[in-house]
Amino acid sequence: MIEVQGLGKVYGETVAVDGLSFEVRPGVVTGFLGPNGAGKTTTMRMILGLDRPTTGRALVAGRPYAEQADPLRLVGALLDAHAVHGGRTARGHLRWLAHSNGLPDSRVDEVLGRVGLAEAAHRRIKGFSLGMRQRLGVAAALLGDPAVLMLDEPVNGLDPEGIRWIRTLLRGLAAEGRTVLVSSHLMTEMALTADHLVVIGRGRLLADLGTEDFIARHGRTRVRVRAVDPAKLAALLRGTGSGLAAEPVADGAWEITGAEPERIAALAAAGGVVLYEIAVQQDSLEEAFMRMTADSVEYRAVAA
Repeated sequence: MIEVQGLGKVYGETVAVDGLSFEVRPGVVTGFLGPNGAGKTTTMRMILGLDRPTTGRALVAGRPYAEQADPLRLVGALLDAHAVHGGRTARGHLRWLAHSNGLPDSRVDEVLGRVGLAEAAHRRIKGFSLGMRQRLGVAAALLGDPAVLMLDEPVNGLDPEGIRWIRTLLRGLAAEGRTVLVSSHLMTEMALTADHLVVIGRGRLLADLGTEDFIARHGRTRVRVRAVDPAKLAALLRGTGSGLAAEPVADGAWEITGAEPERIAALAAAGGVVLYEIAVQQDSLEEAFMRMTADSVEYRAVAA
C-alpha cells in the first residue's frame, strides 16, 4: 500500500503540494487526477524519493522508498518515457536495470515480449517513437515483478490498440492484488480503467472516492424527452404547474434536471402528450471532473 501523510512541497514562494494525505490500496486501479500544475508528478516523485518533501512523508509498504532493500522488486514506475539513454538498445537499457537489482537477463526478454517490443529489442532507443518509448517504460516498470506500480501518463503516444492494451494490463495487475496508481488526462480512459480516484487541485486533495461515486456526486443526472408534438411538450414543460427545471436542446428535445423519469411520464400522460423518447442521462467522468475542478485550474485558455 502507498500512504501519503500530510505531504507538502514548496519551491521558493510556490506551494506545489499542500498537506496532501491519501492511501492507494492493493487490488484496485487508482486514478490520480488533477488539472495541469495540480502537483501530481511532484507527488509521485516524492513517493519515489526523487524529491524531498518540505513537510509530511510518503510510505510504500510501510517504509520510505529510499529505505527499501530491493526497490525494483517492490515498486515499478514510469514517470518520463524520455528519461533513457538514446544510444542504448531496448534490451541493453533493461539489462543494466536488471543487473542493478540482481534480476536475470531472462526477465528482460520476458517483459520485452509482454509489452510488444521483442522484435525491437536490439534497436537503439533514439529511433523509437513516443509510443515505443512508453512501452519500454512500462517494460522497465514490470521488470522486477513488483507489488506496486506507479505510471504517469502511460498512454501518451500510444495508438488505440496500445491504449486498450494498457487498460487491460493495469486491470489485470490490480486483479492479481497489486497496488496500481496511474495518472492521466484522458478522462474517457480513466472511466474505463480506474476503480478509485484521487483528485487534487493546486496541490490539495479535492476527492478520494470510487469512480462511480465521484460521477454521481459531482456530475449531473438529467432526463431527456421528445414528443410527437414538440409544441405541446414545450407548453407542458413551460407551464407554471409543472415545477420542472427544463431546458430545450437540439432536435426538439428537452432536458430536465431534478426529476425522476416516472414523474415526467405521468405528467405527459396527464397532459395528453405522447412521448417517443425518455432517457436518463448521467454526466461522464470528464464532465464531472471539469465541474468539480473548475476553481482549481491554473492555466485557462479562452476560445475565440
